[in-house]
Amino acid sequence: MSVNAKWLNKVRWDEHGLVPVIAQEVGSGDVLMFAWMNREALARTVESGEAVYWSRSRKKLWHKGEESGHTQKVHEVRLDCDEDVVLLKVEQVGNVACHTGRHSCFFQKLEGEAGGEDWIAIESVLKNPDEIYK
Repeated sequence: MSVNAKWLNKVRWDEHGLVPVIAQEVGSGDVLMFAWMNREALARTVESGEAVYWSRSRKKLWHKGEESGHTQKVHEVRLDCDEDVVLLKVEQVGNVACHTGRHSCFFQKLEGEAGGEDWIAIESVLKNPDEIYK
């Protein structure tokens, strides 16, 4: 698939050529993670049927699960009304989406009374991160 495919032109890429992406689990509706894609990442995702992101820290394409084996099979790709956010409906292979070994990257919840709030981990670690990234 070409990065020049016409459908890619509809996406409103930011000044760095990126678009924010939300990965949502197709069965449960859980929001698993937030990431970024460039044109090539989105084109490869559609072509392969597995999520490929742009790693801003590594400055390269990142096939989700390339190290951990916890890939994301893409069931649907959606574009929001402003055409500047992509939603992937995915099946999370291995049930671990987060590099911390949890199901979702959104495992911390703000709890407590006014002035005494704190972030509490509400999701347990499913797999030791040291075992994921060897």
